[in-house]
Amino acid sequence: MASVPPGEPPDRPQPPETPLVPDVPSAFELKPHEPHPVELEVSDDLHRSRLTVFFRFPIFLIVHYAWFYVWSIASLFAWVANWIFTLILGRSPEMLRDFLGAYMRYSLHLFSYVSFLADPLPGWLAVRPYPVDTHVPEEPQRRLVTLFRPILAIPALVLSWVFLVIVQVLAIIGWFICLILGRIPKGLRDLGLYCLRYETQTRAYLTFLTDRYPSLNAPKF
Repeated sequence: MASVPPGEPPDRPQPPETPLVPDVPSAFELKPHEPHPVELEVSDDLHRSRLTVFFRFPIFLIVHYAWFYVWSIASLFAWVANWIFTLILGRSPEMLRDFLGAYMRYSLHLFSYVSFLADPLPGWLAVRPYPVDTHVPEEPQRRLVTLFRPILAIPALVLSWVFLVIVQVLAIIGWFICLILGRIPKGLRDLGLYCLRYETQTRAYLTFLTDRYPSLNAPKF
């Protein structure tokens, strides 16, 4: 042990150096982005039947368009009822949620079919799985957001309309490609699904199935 000269104080342990930048509290740490509660579930294999591709538009206009029109009228009354009950209960009642959820899924199946983003003909009641599908969340709703939902949804509705126009343009291009190749290119399909994803999330937001605003994030299909 080294001796200390007389008159000099003994060495004292030095305090640890204070970092120039303090640690960020855990409450302010960046968290990964949470996925939207309404996401697409894609199991499509990209193959298309040339025969059904050729006759797809007549099938849509004659068979499913009338059914979609009737279901849309019924969903309008369900939408009003769901708005009132969600404001009172803070959640969507199960019966209305199931009905509007089935309508949302049928719309997604139908738009996917007529746009060549999926191949099999959709079911009438959207009860069976489909290559391009989604799920209906069961979650509480914020009453203040619910009250002003029709106004808050206007920007999303405008963008959703733009995306549907893009889907229609892609459908025209896809019709020729699917007839020639018997399949749809993955990039073309994924672009169409991205547009339909936003439209589906907008529909879920507007019909009080979720109070999460539609997301523009690009998922992997």
